[in-house]
Amino acid sequence: MSAIRPTPVAATGGIDWARVRADFPLLAREIHGKPLVYLDSANTGQKPEAVIAAVDEFYRRHNANVSRAVHTLGEEATTAYEASRDKLARHLNVRRDELVFTSGTTLAINLVAYSYALPRLKPGDAILLTRMEHHANIVPWQLVAERTGARIKVAEITPEGELDLDAMHAAMTPEVKILGVTHVSNVLGTVNPVREICREARRRGIVSVVDGSQAVPHRAVDITAIGCDFYAFTGHKMCGPTGTGALWARREHLETMPPFLGGGEMIREVRFDGTVFNDPPHKFEAGTPNIAGFIGLGAAVDYLATLGMANVDAREQELLAHATEAMAKIDGLRIIGTAKEKAAVISFLLEGAHAHDLATLLDLEGVAVRSGHHCAHPLMQFYGVPATCRASLAFYNTHEEIERFVAALGKVRRLLV
Repeated sequence: MSAIRPTPVAATGGIDWARVRADFPLLAREIHGKPLVYLDSANTGQKPEAVIAAVDEFYRRHNANVSRAVHTLGEEATTAYEASRDKLARHLNVRRDELVFTSGTTLAINLVAYSYALPRLKPGDAILLTRMEHHANIVPWQLVAERTGARIKVAEITPEGELDLDAMHAAMTPEVKILGVTHVSNVLGTVNPVREICREARRRGIVSVVDGSQAVPHRAVDITAIGCDFYAFTGHKMCGPTGTGALWARREHLETMPPFLGGGEMIREVRFDGTVFNDPPHKFEAGTPNIAGFIGLGAAVDYLATLGMANVDAREQELLAHATEAMAKIDGLRIIGTAKEKAAVISFLLEGAHAHDLATLLDLEGVAVRSGHHCAHPLMQFYGVPATCRASLAFYNTHEEIERFVAALGKVRRLLV
């Protein structure tokens, strides 16, 4: 299939980010008569023309089911679909047969919880989670704990929003069998030292599950180097279509885990007296997948690879520094999460304004931020707040947008004071 390539242009030794921004058609919109300032990429990333074109071309020229037909369209669809698995595997430095396609991180973690953990946990065992986990890395473990008699332990954080690593290592006691940890906090932007954490867990015989939803879209991720047992991530946050994502798992786990879902594609042979399952990763991919979505995700990987993840990370750190410095000058504004190493996520509150009201007033100025608990109730409880506003940046944002955002915050503050 053909693909539209991004249009970065060398400019004084770097990337012309204005040209890159032009690849994203939605960013040209106006909201309430004002230019859109999209600061909600931690919620979902915008899609470049290359991704939109790949999905469109599939439906226009190649639409067929995968792995079920020998006709030309079926072979084209299967080739393109599996090519996306190859691209992701190279992008993350893993084997393709260890990469299970899912609808996103939530399904991926549930797959681990029910297929790996449920048959193994017993009363007296423990699951160690961090205070900063997304609900998707809390609720599945609670459900499995209820069914097995295991219990949840919590690794706490500092007021700055960093993991207390000494306390965390001390909590890795013999009854802990599974550790769930986010690579990057979706609320605080904290980048956790997952390589060190997973090394310590492995030394103690604890299986590690890393939520990479907020890491893979914004920085180079080498899963093999991290040394975890499972790594989950979501496609729609990395410029891909919704309903896409994957679970990486060590091959020895995939070999011993039973299927999570049953149906077509995950089988080799079915008889009424038993079924022979397909090899991993297909053993865990029941039913017709989101074919067009994963082809679009492959195009998103191509796009990000062309930019270079080191360039993406550097650009976002530059924007983060600008936004943090400018926001710190606003009277009555409180930034929550000041870790030394952060991704481009800023949670904040403005004195005298509820987070939802603040987000609504910002929207009237064309600024899109998220408000609420961000699927992280335990973290809100730690900071003693019901909700925050969150501005999350991406490489396609601009310094001018940050200035418009800060100006909008100032206008809202004057309205509320």
